[in-house]
Amino acid sequence: MLIIANSLSIHIKNALEQAFPEAASKAHESGSTLDPQLVPASKPEFGDFQVNGALQLAKPLKTSPRSIALAIIEQLQKNKEFLSLCKSPEIAGPGFINLTLKEECLQAEISKQLEDERLGVQSLKSSSTHKERSTVVIDFSSPNIAKEMHVGHLRSTIIGDSIARVLEFRGHKVLRLNHVGDWGTQFGMLIAHLKTVAPEALITADAVELGDLVKFYRQAKQRFDEDIIFQQTSREEVIKLQNGNSKSLKAWKLICDQSRKEFEQIYNRLDIHLEERGESFYNPYLKKVIDDLKDSNLLIVDDGAKCVFLEDITGKDGEALPMIVQKQDGGFNYATTDLAAIRYRFSAIPNGDGAGRVIYVTDAGQANHFAGVFQIAKRAKWIPNEGCLEHVPFGLVQGENGKKLKTRSGETVRLRDLLDEAVDRAETDLRLRLKQEGRIESEAFIKHVANTVGIAAVKYADLSQNRITNYQFSFNKMLALQGNTAPYLLYALVRIAGIARKGGNLQTTIASLKFNEPQEWSLIRELLKFDKVIDEVEEELLPNRLCTYLFELSQIFNRFYDQVPVLKAVEPSRSSRLALCRLTADTLKLGMNLLGIPTLERM
Repeated sequence: MLIIANSLSIHIKNALEQAFPEAASKAHESGSTLDPQLVPASKPEFGDFQVNGALQLAKPLKTSPRSIALAIIEQLQKNKEFLSLCKSPEIAGPGFINLTLKEECLQAEISKQLEDERLGVQSLKSSSTHKERSTVVIDFSSPNIAKEMHVGHLRSTIIGDSIARVLEFRGHKVLRLNHVGDWGTQFGMLIAHLKTVAPEALITADAVELGDLVKFYRQAKQRFDEDIIFQQTSREEVIKLQNGNSKSLKAWKLICDQSRKEFEQIYNRLDIHLEERGESFYNPYLKKVIDDLKDSNLLIVDDGAKCVFLEDITGKDGEALPMIVQKQDGGFNYATTDLAAIRYRFSAIPNGDGAGRVIYVTDAGQANHFAGVFQIAKRAKWIPNEGCLEHVPFGLVQGENGKKLKTRSGETVRLRDLLDEAVDRAETDLRLRLKQEGRIESEAFIKHVANTVGIAAVKYADLSQNRITNYQFSFNKMLALQGNTAPYLLYALVRIAGIARKGGNLQTTIASLKFNEPQEWSLIRELLKFDKVIDEVEEELLPNRLCTYLFELSQIFNRFYDQVPVLKAVEPSRSSRLALCRLTADTLKLGMNLLGIPTLERM
């Protein structure tokens, strides 16, 4: 199988994948297995692709790499489809084969992309050549009730959203689940505490703000840690809640509703769409988890607690680690709920999600927990043979000092405050730029642009990082007009919109495209990579790959814009270049939409 990273379109890749093994087989009938090692050329002067496989064949075939390359090329010259794609291959060095795509091939591909509203990206709904569609469950965001969303929730929320958008675009049925922490001991503590400090909050909607609930929760936690009597009272409240006591359930619902309103404000600002299904949803299914584990001979009672001992996961003493699924007092924990969720999500009956792929987007610190939970689910045979269960981990958000991002007082940064500051800074920068340029814009325009740029900058700064690593949060870097930032991408779109405002019809139907300049061909080559990039994000769940592509596309377009006249060009070059501008804008807009990032045409 050929490996082509960041190559031109999947269509071209597939054609070359078929051509090279066939040519190599005909050239050398020794039975040796050939991996041509087709990779993108390292420099433009080497063409589009480079084949390195001849070097590895030299020893088994007892022939020089150059002779092997010549024989492969001789066979390729007999392949009509290959000849329609590539110019005559060239041999470089001891036996590298350099390939350059024909301009006719590139022009034909870009013409098809211009006419395709999906910009060359196939949909699973219309393609029988791709793997069968199935429901994909994505578990992301997941804040806790009675706690405010903080900067740590940002990564889970926007990484999960971007993955969901890409999979939806590819044609998968995606279920976006918000597994909020809305059940457990913390509610017993909070209800017990509220009975003494704010009883109206347990019977009246909107009696307290979320900020007050957070304060009350902290007070309750402190009382729970210090007061044995309060501990007992809290546990009694939990039992009432679990047993369906009407007053307890009403209090619990009011607390959840108050938190939910605050969460929705954040989600609306970030354009995030989720279906809430909290821990409480799985409460009726917890006993069945225990029963299944018992029936599978996985359940062991250890010191009064029911647990499953993990395979190949040991503690410091070298002994297998247990994962408790039911405590001594009969209570359940996070592991039990997560197991119930997996069982429900993969199950087709009764009323399960029937998922084929389940993805969890959480911080890397939960990797061991999910490794254990996933192992138990597999050993219990809750995952179908074709089912896929994945943890998508991400690193910490750090300050510019390299430490965990905190406020000056040492507290966790509230997500609401972070977004507010990003928008405020974007507005300050915009007002300064307008003053320097002597431009007068309405307040509505300023507010809209500032909000769009601020939110876009925060999202893109996060998504453009490899999610696996920690990253340093910097307002100055993310709001810069230069570099790999959202404002830089937005500026490329603004330039294209400016061409339209100056009289360039970007929607003109082109009868015959004509390209002559190297900057045009560079832009075409970059535009044709889009479908391969989307394919990579779908498989690897790394949104930063799409960010990198959009940044590189913006760079290449800006060079094209600066060096090649568009509106002043004569026909057919003028219309052909306008077509490239339109396709660039469409690609940037679609790519940024798949990242959940808003766009602008003026800024």
